[in-house]
Amino acid sequence: MQPPSPGSQGPPGPDEATEFAAGVNRMFDRIAGVYDRMNRTMTAGLDRRWRERAVDRAELRPGDAALDVCCGTGDLALELARRVGAGGTVVGCDFSEPMLELARRKAADAGADQVRFEWADALDLPYPDASFDAATVGFGVRNLADLERGLAELARVLRPGGRLVILEITQPHRPPLSWFFSLWFDRAVPLLGALAGDRDAYSYLPQSVKRFPGPERLAEMIAGSRLERVRYLILAGGIIAIHSGTRAA
Repeated sequence: MQPPSPGSQGPPGPDEATEFAAGVNRMFDRIAGVYDRMNRTMTAGLDRRWRERAVDRAELRPGDAALDVCCGTGDLALELARRVGAGGTVVGCDFSEPMLELARRKAADAGADQVRFEWADALDLPYPDASFDAATVGFGVRNLADLERGLAELARVLRPGGRLVILEITQPHRPPLSWFFSLWFDRAVPLLGALAGDRDAYSYLPQSVKRFPGPERLAEMIAGSRLERVRYLILAGGIIAIHSGTRAA
């Protein structure tokens, strides 16, 4: 399963996009049971703090409505729920039912009645235009078969003044962190994946990061999807990027 190269050679063809999306779907279905444990291990638990920082940039208020696309097991959506409060609404959507089942259990355990998790295709979101005050994606946009189309869909469902926030892994280029990144992601992460029972899935991770646009290029693509005041924050010495933009009022 080779990820398309978003933004470098135009959008992928229909057959390529369909094949890639189906492969990613099967992969996430397989690893749902170990997904959270692997995230904690790979990031030394820092992924929780990165999600908090991302939600800070959504600038949500009590009573707002938020959408978390590619929600996985629901951690980012539940952080959004804490910001909008009991009077707000959060929708988490994903194309992996095993992931969604885990997210629903977390929400039930947390008593987060304002959150619902449902199946959806990130490239064809089943929500009306201007439905949400914020839309987020945590560690998911590099898995989209057509990044430009996905960004356009995210912009479409935002209300005027609404915020898009994207949390994603990025590749550092300055040593010594670039050396560590290569050692960790190219060698250690696939080994951890093998121990967890799916080496292929965690070999895909470094491949997808390498092929994904860098922070500057991603910012340009976000601005090209009718969002303004686009900016990004680099964390963890260059390993994590948080992009944000605002739908024109």
